[in-house]
Amino acid sequence: MKKVIVVTSSPRKGGNSEVLAQQFVEGAKAAGNDVRLIAVRDIGLQFCTGCMVCQTHKKCVLGDKMNELYDAFQNADVLVFATPIYYYAVSGQLKTLLDRLNPLYTRENKFKEVYLLTTAADDADSAADGAVKDIQGWIDCFEGVALGGVLRGMGVTEKGEINNTDYPQKAYEMGKSIIG
Repeated sequence: MKKVIVVTSSPRKGGNSEVLAQQFVEGAKAAGNDVRLIAVRDIGLQFCTGCMVCQTHKKCVLGDKMNELYDAFQNADVLVFATPIYYYAVSGQLKTLLDRLNPLYTRENKFKEVYLLTTAADDADSAADGAVKDIQGWIDCFEGVALGGVLRGMGVTEKGEINNTDYPQKAYEMGKSIIG
């Protein structure tokens, strides 16, 4: 059994990328994993101030719920980030979360695999290239961590439209492939 954290950064509850996140969760649970879903919109996320206190104290000086999450991220085997594509990059919510995960940089982290689930109105798979680059840049800061997979849910605009595609099933299967 692996510990899996799935982060949904959609500001829309039940949005397309969140549907993918939930399906990944269900697949990972079906494979026998311990899975936790975190919605960025529920943690009162504040912007990083760049004070770097986290590098010596392993926690953040800001008063949102991030300090409650660092141990969970550190001890997870797999991290999954779900994001809508805004202007050919990850959502601002996810970018802010990635910045706020800076206290992990000085910790002994267990995670070695990261997955990315994306949705976009654009039909072209290349519309997610910026988001993949964003996540890969974050991954590159951690030794021995690799991008395990990317799901590009393209051509969906309206909330729930993703349910009329095969992307939720693909997300489920991706989650189910996480074997402990």
